[in-house]
Amino acid sequence: MPPDALLDIRDLRSGYGGKPVLAGLNIRVRPGEIVAIIGRNGVGKTTLMKTLMGLLPTTGGEIAFKGQSLNPLPPHARARLGLGYVPQGREVFGRMSVTENLETGLSICGGRAPAGRMDEIHGYFPILQERARQRAGTLSGGQQQQLAIGRVLMGAPAMVFLDEPSEGIQPNIVQDIARLMVRLNAEKGLSVLFVEQNIDMIRAMAQRCYVMDKGRITAELGPDDIRDRAEMRRHLAV
Repeated sequence: MPPDALLDIRDLRSGYGGKPVLAGLNIRVRPGEIVAIIGRNGVGKTTLMKTLMGLLPTTGGEIAFKGQSLNPLPPHARARLGLGYVPQGREVFGRMSVTENLETGLSICGGRAPAGRMDEIHGYFPILQERARQRAGTLSGGQQQQLAIGRVLMGAPAMVFLDEPSEGIQPNIVQDIARLMVRLNAEKGLSVLFVEQNIDMIRAMAQRCYVMDKGRITAELGPDDIRDRAEMRRHLAV
């Protein structure tokens, strides 16, 4: 693993039921980076996220995090190494309260919140304090997304994977989430790898982008490319 890499993905292959989706994919994220994965629908972006977290088996290649191979590790072990995952669709526990949902994020650190952790999350997302006793399933989509991110942050991850964080969310909350991720990156060194098609969110968050097509990385975009809206639209095919 290169000395400057936090996450190193080499020739990664994965799929469903013997049908390949990822076809030899290479990605590297350095400590303290925010990196986006962009591309059209159906090119394998969610498959990548699930494979990185161990929810889908790796059929080839290598995933290394902090110099350690993740390939043999189940999802909970990857979380304990410092990886957090916010899936597409959020997947909050609808019958549980907001506070109970947040507390489930502590399972990777023994179930006990370090002093001030809940207050810290409430500071990031004040609505979660206001709705602390409300069932998560009754929250709006944007509030559920904030809850899903807050739940992951309860475990103090070193790196977070976000799968389509803007999906189904009103623009002002999209902007709030983007600003928070940039803030956590600057203040705490949080590394982020996120899948997204919302150009405004990509431009607000990403320091680099990988373009994905047919299970492979086909291009890498730097800051100048990200600022070029026409270039981004070309790669997103929107």
